[in-house]
Amino acid sequence: MPFRPGARAHPGAAVIPGRLSENGKFSYGYASSPGKRSYMEDFHETRVDGVDGETVGLFGVFDAETYTHTDSELLKADTSHHRDAGSTASTAILVGDRLVVANVGDSRAVICRGGDAIAVSRDHKPDQTDERQRIEEAGGFVMWAGTWRVGGILAVSRAFGDKLLKQYVVADPEIKEEVVDSSLEFLILASDGLWDVVTNKEAVAMVKPILDSEQAAKRLLAEASQRGSADNITCVVVRFLEQHNGLARATKEQAS
Repeated sequence: MPFRPGARAHPGAAVIPGRLSENGKFSYGYASSPGKRSYMEDFHETRVDGVDGETVGLFGVFDAETYTHTDSELLKADTSHHRDAGSTASTAILVGDRLVVANVGDSRAVICRGGDAIAVSRDHKPDQTDERQRIEEAGGFVMWAGTWRVGGILAVSRAFGDKLLKQYVVADPEIKEEVVDSSLEFLILASDGLWDVVTNKEAVAMVKPILDSEQAAKRLLAEASQRGSADNITCVVVRFLEQHNGLARATKEQAS
C-alpha cells in the first residue's frame, strides 16, 4: 500500500471527527494547527483500507515543507540551489494483531500499554552517541547552535531530503513492532510541536480518560498551544478497542 502525504491543514486548528474502523477494532482521529507560526509544514495521514480481506490502517505524521514517496524522489524534485527542503516522518501500519512503527527524524510515536507510556520510536538527534559517531565517520560534524545541529545547521540527524547535508543526514528508518492485544490501549503519533512541550507520560495521561480519538487529539493540541509551543502541531490518536470490547462483552454476559 503506497504512502501518500495527508492533506495540508488549513490556517487555524483543523479537526475531523473520530472514525471507527469497519472491523470495530480501533478508532482514530487527528488535530492539526500551525500554532504560533504563520505557515504550516506539518502533514498527516489517516487511512484505512481492506487488503485481501484484512483491515489495514496507515497513520502518519510528517513535519516538513515537502514529502514525497522516497528520499531519492524528494532529492530529484528539489532542484533549486537556493532551497533545501526536508521532512521527518513517523508512521504506523496496523495489520491484524501487528502494529509496525517506522520513524525518521523527531516526530514521535508513543503507546499506552497497561497504563504505561512507552515510546516506540526514537528521536533522531545529532548529539546521540551513535548518531554523532555515524555523522563524524562520514566526514561531518555536530556543533551547538541554540541546540545540537548537524554542520551547525540541522537539528535532526535523519530526514528525507536535506540535499546539502545528505552525506550525513540519512533517511534510514528505525522500525519497531508491537503486538496488539488487550493491554494495548492507544497510540499517539505527533510532530515535535507537541513533544517539545509535553512529555510522553503527560500525553498518555491526557488521552487516557478520553474515549473519543478526535477529542483526545484535540486535547493534546490545545495543551501544547497553551504551553507555548513555537512550532506547528499535529497529533494523531489511534485507540484500540479490544480491551473496551472485551469489557463490554463481559458486562453483557454477566447481565444475562
